[in-house]
Amino acid sequence: MLMDFFKNKKVLVTGHTGFKGSWMCKMLSMQGARIAGYSLFPERSDSLFYISDSVNLLEKHVIGDIRDIASLEKLFIEFEPEIVIHMAAQPLVIESYHRPRETYEVNVMGTVNVLECIRKNTSTKLFLNVTTDKVYKPVCGSHAFLEDEKLGGHDPYADSKACSELVTSSYYNSFFHSRDLTVITARSGNVIGGGDVSENRIIPDCIRFAQNGGPIIIRNPHAVRPYQFVLDAVHAYLFMIEKHYNLPKVFTSYNIGPLPNDCLPNYQLVDLFCKHWGKGLSWEVDTSMNVYHENPLLMLSIEKIQSELGWEPSTTLDEAVYKTIEFVHAFESGKVKEVMENQILDIINKQLVYM
Repeated sequence: MLMDFFKNKKVLVTGHTGFKGSWMCKMLSMQGARIAGYSLFPERSDSLFYISDSVNLLEKHVIGDIRDIASLEKLFIEFEPEIVIHMAAQPLVIESYHRPRETYEVNVMGTVNVLECIRKNTSTKLFLNVTTDKVYKPVCGSHAFLEDEKLGGHDPYADSKACSELVTSSYYNSFFHSRDLTVITARSGNVIGGGDVSENRIIPDCIRFAQNGGPIIIRNPHAVRPYQFVLDAVHAYLFMIEKHYNLPKVFTSYNIGPLPNDCLPNYQLVDLFCKHWGKGLSWEVDTSMNVYHENPLLMLSIEKIQSELGWEPSTTLDEAVYKTIEFVHAFESGKVKEVMENQILDIINKQLVYM
């Protein structure tokens, strides 16, 4: 599955130096894709892009701001991508409260710039815009969002990603519906996995607390989120690209998330982390940290991608936490590349059995 389709295909990944972008480039490289990346420099020396030596997987590696359309257009002209995977973003909710203008500039106008380049270059046959589970207008009660529900987030991050979805829809209806071009938006749940060093994300924070001897401090223990393994999400992106590439051209959206029994409150996720980390690690709550608006419940229905494409996640949340900690130990022992390749092969083999 996937191993033949991407061979020698020209794939442009924006945001390729980020956490998911680095895993994406590794999986594409293992399948023989010709990859171009466009992104900012990683902010930290211990970023996954650096420690995995991802730069050597790329045919073109361009450091640039997604808001710089001239630089982006130059790459499109030189590389002529067949597939564009748009992952460049300001991806953090709390950061969006501190930098709302920049969040909108990056997440909305960055998407406009990518779509403008596609509009001017006919080489692209499929565009995938990776957004978020937070694009949906919040509702009260127990509810798993469906793809046809209203968009509109509460905070600048969520709202900017909802705007990115609307921009994508507008470009399709205005410019792309008569072209040989498929447009997909993928609304992913909260991803966890090795190499995420972001601040104010629960598993990276757990790792930092654990490495400092604990205990883990959490701010919102009962909030429920659709946590999923990063490679399930990346595999889903590539799977939907493969499935749609030779089908009649469409504009469509898919939720990418866990199975319902893996939508857990934060404290249960942290319990899993403590179990796999060992060493008597524990956690406690600091309510003074919970100063931002956060929905108490966020769940995604993945019925559409299950029924239309036959995909569902193959990694339980317990396995995802274990594999994340496995990566931490791999980093400490200098075996990051080996563990990345093994985890990717494992996810592909699991999907082959499932399919």
